[in-house]
Amino acid sequence: MNSKLHRILSAALAGGLLAGLSLTAMADSNIDLVQALVAKGVLTEEEGALLMKGRTNEVEVQKKKESKSWTSRVNIRGYVQNRVTKMIGDDGDNPRNPVDLWSDRSVGTDDSINADKNFLIRRARIIVFGDYGDHLSYYIQPDFASSASGTNNIAQLRDAYGDINIDKAKVHRVRVGQSKVPYGFENLQSSSNRLAMDRVDALNSAVRDERDTGAFYYYTPENVQAMFKEINDKGLKHSGNYGMLALGLYNGQGANRSDANDNYHVVARATYPWKTETGQIYEAGIQGYHGQYVPTIGRYNSAFGTGSSSSALSSSTGRSTVAGTTTAQPVIGAQNAKGYEDQRVGVSFIMYPQPFGLQAEWNWGNTPGLDLAQNRIEDKHLQGGYVQAMYKIDNFQFLETNGTLIPFIKWQYFDGYNKAETNAPENHVNDWEFGLEWQLAPEVEIMAEYHRMKRNNLVTGNRTGTQDYQSFTADALRVQVQYNF
Repeated sequence: MNSKLHRILSAALAGGLLAGLSLTAMADSNIDLVQALVAKGVLTEEEGALLMKGRTNEVEVQKKKESKSWTSRVNIRGYVQNRVTKMIGDDGDNPRNPVDLWSDRSVGTDDSINADKNFLIRRARIIVFGDYGDHLSYYIQPDFASSASGTNNIAQLRDAYGDINIDKAKVHRVRVGQSKVPYGFENLQSSSNRLAMDRVDALNSAVRDERDTGAFYYYTPENVQAMFKEINDKGLKHSGNYGMLALGLYNGQGANRSDANDNYHVVARATYPWKTETGQIYEAGIQGYHGQYVPTIGRYNSAFGTGSSSSALSSSTGRSTVAGTTTAQPVIGAQNAKGYEDQRVGVSFIMYPQPFGLQAEWNWGNTPGLDLAQNRIEDKHLQGGYVQAMYKIDNFQFLETNGTLIPFIKWQYFDGYNKAETNAPENHVNDWEFGLEWQLAPEVEIMAEYHRMKRNNLVTGNRTGTQDYQSFTADALRVQVQYNF
């Protein structure tokens, strides 16, 4: 075989190999193959250059495509919260007046709905998030510790949204899907980042599970983005980037619930962080929303006595009496069949813990609420909020740990109604919490608090001999261990 023919066959063979293999593999091995054939004299340099003409650009294009594939843009993180509660003192031991903390199923006395309360997995969440291209950020978060019909640890969707980034700097973005509604500061704080065990009733009652399905526009200038990042990087208990300005439309019935009246809720929020010459960071905000809310109704025990028995509900009063126990179901007027006025305005102020910090919020508004005397749900007024003081101690060393210790004290007050609970019951809250969070490592946090509760029992249990929605006073020692991964 003459040398010219030999070179032609070798070139054909190399070309076939290049065509048969992927561009990714060619980037590493096939270019080397051609160079080896040239080095051995099988191909001339001109033939090798001709064979590789255009291949380098194709490889670069392919690499760029692969760098934008979903497998290269997926991040996973999560956290698990384990809780245990011990009721202390004699408060709440009246079987006619049991203790149920609706936001934490581990808190209750022997006469609660779930009497045997010990260890509880409060949250078990895995978050999948990332960027796909320059104009889309996505976030999906299920919770594997939800409850339904008395069964715990059921998977339920918390967040599923995409941020459409109008510009690459993410100054302008639109969030579409199920996400937190931009109302309040503590409402927007992740449960993994909040100091106290639970959010306060006064603001958390605004949006069930803090979330709803809708579309929200966020405007965050780059200097404000940098300040938010600095607050977060310093571990100062930030709420996250929900814009310097926010405006949105959402269904209004809460997370994982369909709209009930073809009426949008409208929300707006403005917040601004700043830093003084001493390095102290502050943030102040104002927010409000408006819409029509449709409450859920059901039977409840309203009174006890020795009256005559009748199992049928009265069409006019919504009440029935069986064996001296009066059962009721609230009456909703025809004018409110499509909902009740649901509107609030709130203010927020944060002095981030450096090391001393303050956090306070208050809100006022109108909401549907149960009038027990009339057994009717009517338009009601509410107001309430909280004040929290904290002190951040860095480099706290114990044995082989070097972590952060944050003691805090919190007072919350609420004079209103919890619209998202069955029958939108009245709730008067005047609670104190004294707690301590120990971040012994980035992946492990231990938190303990003494909780002095004075509030209404919002659980509708229809328990024999128990009148629903009564006030109670109770003391509890609560402990939580959180894993971050």
